[in-house]
Amino acid sequence: MAEETSGHLSVDGIEIATRRVPGQGPGVIWLGGFRSDMTGTKAQALADWAGERGHEYLRFDYSGHGASGGAFEDGTISRWAKEARAVFDSTDGPQVLVGSSMGGWIALLLARALAAEGVKRLAALVLIAPAPDFTEALMWATFPEAVKEEIMAKGRFERPTQYDGGPYVITRALIEDGRHNLVLGAPFSVGCPVRILQGAQDADVPWRHAMHLVTCLAEDDVVFSLIKDGDHRLSRPQDIDRLRRVLDMLMNELKG
Repeated sequence: MAEETSGHLSVDGIEIATRRVPGQGPGVIWLGGFRSDMTGTKAQALADWAGERGHEYLRFDYSGHGASGGAFEDGTISRWAKEARAVFDSTDGPQVLVGSSMGGWIALLLARALAAEGVKRLAALVLIAPAPDFTEALMWATFPEAVKEEIMAKGRFERPTQYDGGPYVITRALIEDGRHNLVLGAPFSVGCPVRILQGAQDADVPWRHAMHLVTCLAEDDVVFSLIKDGDHRLSRPQDIDRLRRVLDMLMNELKG
């Protein structure tokens, strides 16, 4: 099994931590979720998968996350998407983007930008509980007026969460920047196969949100898998096995 190495990239003066498993292509790039880091269950499981299969694999932390520099509260969708692009640009050959939750939004933004530029290196997207437009559709649209007023007046709101690490700090900059990166308003194409894994019991990103994305990707090869008892994280052993099978099937298809 190939040994994983640590590294970093500098994006706008901020050190972005990376881990790379060397191997053959197509490579796989992990795009994590909001306040998640690259040591999570799914990210580590894919590192193990890549080592077993001999595939190149690259994972990283956005600024303000995990081992990367910068402050979380300074983060925006635009900033994190720019960091993801820098990571993509550090690779060679075809790549499969695996995006979890917010990482699904980042993956779609990256895919759309690459398609617009005529860059042909994107081999496929694998989206796990994808949360495109979540700052607007799943946050702002659901916030009580008092919370909206606090964000506008104070520039931030501490949102309680069931996950570890304390409340989420939602900034006005995050909300306003998100509006410049919305993708669900009209049909668009990413020009590559898309595989979506979604839990029916997801309390953070309802399955109907992911289905809205499917309708927007009308021209692409999309397979949507709904896991009836799955939650948002989809990190149970059976969920990991399903993710590995999806990647195995994609790699076989991509190799022809």
